[in-house]
Formats: sequence, C-alpha cells, structure tokens
Amino acid sequence: MKAGSSRSVSELHPEQQCQDLPGGAAGGRGGGLLCCQKNESLVGRVNHTVVTHFILLGIPNTNGLQTILFVTFLAFYLCTLLGNLLIFSAILTDSRLHTPMYFFLCNLSIVDLGFSSISTPKFLANLWAQSRTISLGGCMSQVFFWHFLGSTECLLCTVMAYDRYVAICHLLRYLLIMNRRVCALLAAGTWIASSLHATILTSLTFTLPYCRSNVVEYFFCDIFPVVKLACADTYVIETVTFTNTGMVSMTCFLLILASYVRIIYSVLKMNSAEGRRKATSTCASHLAVVTLFFGPCALVYTQPQLSKMLVTPVHIFGNVVTPMLNPTIYTLRNKEVKAALRKLRGGQTPAH
Repeated sequence: MKAGSSRSVSELHPEQQCQDLPGGAAGGRGGGLLCCQKNESLVGRVNHTVVTHFILLGIPNTNGLQTILFVTFLAFYLCTLLGNLLIFSAILTDSRLHTPMYFFLCNLSIVDLGFSSISTPKFLANLWAQSRTISLGGCMSQVFFWHFLGSTECLLCTVMAYDRYVAICHLLRYLLIMNRRVCALLAAGTWIASSLHATILTSLTFTLPYCRSNVVEYFFCDIFPVVKLACADTYVIETVTFTNTGMVSMTCFLLILASYVRIIYSVLKMNSAEGRRKATSTCASHLAVVTLFFGPCALVYTQPQLSKMLVTPVHIFGNVVTPMLNPTIYTLRNKEVKAALRKLRGGQTPAH
C-alpha cells in the first residue's frame, strides 16, 4: 500500500495489518501506513505481523544535506570503481605483475569494488529518488556482503603480510614457498572462510522474528541496527557477532604484528642501506592499507565512551573512503604498477 493512501485500516484486506509510520519515514513524503503480511497459527490461531521490507533512515543528523551527500558519495564511488578497475586490468594484462604480491593485490581490488557497492548505490538512489525502502532480501544481502567482504579484506591483509614476511626473511626460497598452488589455496581460504563467517551471522540475524517497526535508523542494513527491531531475545546474535568479528580482527592483527616484528628484525640485520630501503619500500604500501583498515576499528573498540559517535564515521570511512584510497596507495608508491598503467593507457603490449 503506498504512503499517503486515503484508505483506512478497517478497509484493508483481512489478511493484512497496517502500522502508522512517522512523517518522512516512507521515502520522505510525509506519514503513511506500512503494511505487513499477517500470519495465523493453526495452533491457537495466534496472529503476528511479518516484516516484508525495511525503511532506511539514512545517515543520522544530516537533514538538509542531501545534495552535498549525493555529490560527495557519487564522486567517491566513481573514483573507487575507476581506480580498482584500472589496478585489476593492469595486473591482468602485464605478465611482469603475475607474482604473488600482485595476485593478492588483485583480490584486494575485487574486495574493494564489492565493498564500495554494498551500500553506496542504494544510498545514492535514496538521496536521488527520496525513496528509502529496501526489500527483506536486499537487507539480507547488505548484511551478508558487508561481513563477507569485511572478513575477506581482514584475512587478505594477513595473507599479504605473510607474503611480505617470506619475501624479506626467506628471499632465496620465496618463489618456492609462495608458488601458485599455495597462493591459490591462501586466496581461496580467505574467501571460503569469510563466506562461512557471513553466512552464520546472516542466518542468525534473519531467523529472528521481526514483527515491530521496520524503520532502520541507519544508512544501510547492519546487524545491530536491524536486530533492534526484532521481537525476540537478541542476546545470542549480538554475542556471536561481537565475539566472531572481534576474534577474527584480533587474530589477524596479531598475525600481521608478528610478521612485521620479524620483518623489522631482518631489515635491521641487513648491512646494505639499499637493501633496507627496498625492504621498507615494499612493505610501506601494505602497512598503509593495514592502518586504514584496522585504525578506525581500533578507535571504536578502545574508546567505548565515544563509540556511538564514532561508529557512523568509521562505517562511512570503511565503506566509501578506504576502497578508494587502497589503489591510490599502491599506485603512488609502486613503479611497476605505474608502468603497467601507463602501458594500459597507451595501448602498448607489455614485454613478456
């Protein structure tokens, strides 16, 4: 039933139940009635409503800034798509970049393309068309892919740290250790493990009954804003989400830290200043990406008194800004990637 309809609740079909929405919740066009399907239990004939869609309220405290937000998010999104597609194409077309480091960088570009597309297109559509409705399936997809790609990037950063560790600490055996089979298994492992992680969280979230308001007070569907609307005990899903995401992030961070402690020790033992410079340069880009990924999250977890204020900027930074910065970081500090991009732009065939 469309918002603004003049039909009263009593005139509705008996298998529907409607709920008043506050003004502006249904696409910003004033109040309206939200219709949910009503199910009847055969035992006891207990009635309850079933949410079939959600309404995203957008970024909190941004009323009147729709135009600015639309232009800003669109610019970031287009830059993200362009940058990551260029990196991906350059690595595929230049045989000199068919090495383990660039293979994992290619995977990271795919993750960034997906990450930026989870919420940004829907948010842009909401700002442009003033329609904030998202289907139940769409909401489930946002929850799944946000945790799937977030976990994948976390694991990829860890695998890339291991790759840098082998390249610096075991240089003579690098190609033997990081052969194609090992690289493929490591990459496949990150994607498979992340999909299982996201499937568990999404299943726990949407097996809960949703029979109250369907207004999500956020700009995309994430677990905590969504489960607030459930009419059941949410202790299990909140505990599992916090524990799983915390364990994955902390384990990956500790492994990355251990890798770089070993790398720093090896670099300090080098006699050649040129060797130290090359080792530092080859790790600088990865360290910048790791800092962009873990830094904002650490800020939220270590500042509980500010977590409510920081969570939205952190999500925006992770969804919109970081996927755009990652290809820039690797391009600015990497002569091989810049050379491949120049050849790609000029249409030259890389030397084999």
